[in-house]
Amino acid sequence: MAFKALITDKTDSGYQSHIGERNLEDLPEGEVLVKVAYSSLNYKDALSASGNKGVTRSFPHTPGIDAVGVVEQAANGPFSVGDAVICTGYDLGMNTAGGYGDYIRVPAEWLVPLPRGLQPRDAMVLGTAGLTAALCVEALLDTGLQPDQGEILVTGATGGVGSTAVSILSRLGFQVVAVTGKAEAHDWLRELGASDIIGREALLEGTEKPMLKPRWAGAVDCVGGDTLVGALKSLKYGCSAACCGLAGSPSLANLSVFPFILRGVNLLGVDSVELPCEVKQQMWQLLASDWTPDLKTLEAAEVERADLPQWFERILAGGVRGRVVVKVAG
Repeated sequence: MAFKALITDKTDSGYQSHIGERNLEDLPEGEVLVKVAYSSLNYKDALSASGNKGVTRSFPHTPGIDAVGVVEQAANGPFSVGDAVICTGYDLGMNTAGGYGDYIRVPAEWLVPLPRGLQPRDAMVLGTAGLTAALCVEALLDTGLQPDQGEILVTGATGGVGSTAVSILSRLGFQVVAVTGKAEAHDWLRELGASDIIGREALLEGTEKPMLKPRWAGAVDCVGGDTLVGALKSLKYGCSAACCGLAGSPSLANLSVFPFILRGVNLLGVDSVELPCEVKQQMWQLLASDWTPDLKTLEAAEVERADLPQWFERILAGGVRGRVVVKVAG
């Protein structure tokens, strides 16, 4: 059976994406066939569509690391035909045909049930970014962090993970300081719940020093590099930073052991890709209830798949704030 999908292929002029036809037989083996309703736009999707070999090795390929839809076929297992499910992470959209196609076929252990109270479209306003933000917040809370301990720093605050983290932390009663280099986004970040906003330069000031004046009771870092270094050097005694990104740099060249051994700070690594499905399901339940962020404010746009090539360029250039929903079903 043929179906529509966004297909990225290598051409003489580089990697190009277009709407084309694929067949169910083209999909990889897996216990569950899902008819996709919505997907979302992520930085990794744009990397895949631009031929980044660290994300996708062979083409033609259908990107889309997020998908929500309904089970159409299922082998013996936890899911039945008609179940609403979410798929994020693992190999979806990387080297496995992803959510920008009408259908995905995946192992049952890649799926979680769509929580009650969460609409399919809202699940893709969240997507991998929302899941990652929730995991960062959970990592900080697991250290015993309480709102009365002080300000929480969120770097890369206009991105999908950062903006969602700002909203969740604000909802939980924390005083959130957002870091951004985009002056036009200040009002939007305050609407999400940021109590204060600082520029990137302010956080980087003095990062060549081994330690900085302690200010933050916790941090969610989506940037890496010197931005994370600045956050770690200015954490209060015994406090923690949850690290989930490297948009700035994967290197921590200007960091020594001093913040760790003199202030007892903690660097908490957060991964949402290979996480056990049981943990993902717990996070989705929180996102559908007590931790639901301000979805209306987070959403930047809803786009059709045919619009994605221009959005790939925008997100790679840092021109997207918040979350973009991709409509898949007709």
